[in-house]
Amino acid sequence: MDQTKEQDEDYGYNLFPERKKSKYKKGSIGESLFTFNHKCHIMLQFAIQTSPYAKLLLGAMRNSGCTVYEGRHFSCEDCDGTVSGGFDATTSQIVLCQNNIRQQAHMNRVVTHELIHAFDHCRAHVNWFNNLKHLACSEIRAANLSGDCSFINELSRLNFGLNQHHQECVRSRALRSILAVRNISREKAEKVVDEVFDSCFHDHAPFGRIPHSKKDAKFAYREFESRDRYYGNL
Repeated sequence: MDQTKEQDEDYGYNLFPERKKSKYKKGSIGESLFTFNHKCHIMLQFAIQTSPYAKLLLGAMRNSGCTVYEGRHFSCEDCDGTVSGGFDATTSQIVLCQNNIRQQAHMNRVVTHELIHAFDHCRAHVNWFNNLKHLACSEIRAANLSGDCSFINELSRLNFGLNQHHQECVRSRALRSILAVRNISREKAEKVVDEVFDSCFHDHAPFGRIPHSKKDAKFAYREFESRDRYYGNL
């Protein structure tokens, strides 16, 4: 790869300035008093303890040999105003944008979305930086399975439609995510998404279905628990 091109491509790290430096040292009084860090960690704990989406993904990763630890694999940070979270493959950390996540429902979706990337990183050895098809596939799966494109969320965005609306939402959000972290043309991003869309859209692991609602996610989690107990007794 051309060295100049590699230096120019920051892979979206400009959206997460604390990945390079932090205004406050981690754990300092300044961090607790002058940022949203404390609230972010409380909402994170609630998400991983109560969200059926997050609980299923955490269980599936544990079964795959990639146990997630809150203190090691999650980081609450200030980010660019255009993003709510991200997955840093170089550190295997999920970044939660404490300045942009204000509500628990939003936190639950972000945690789920990024855990899907972490799950893919664990099971599929995704080449995040050099294979756009790998990146596109994980973005499609995250948009499809995290609840990002649920009817309620689309209604809140004033996006309406019946005929394959979910698929179009997934395609649109995956495309937007790719363009946010890669310096490529929209035409190239659309081509990559189109090439992998069908296979990645129909990959529902570890849910076994598209969890269109929290109720769907609860059913999927119950099935996962039952399957886990069954195999544990063999």
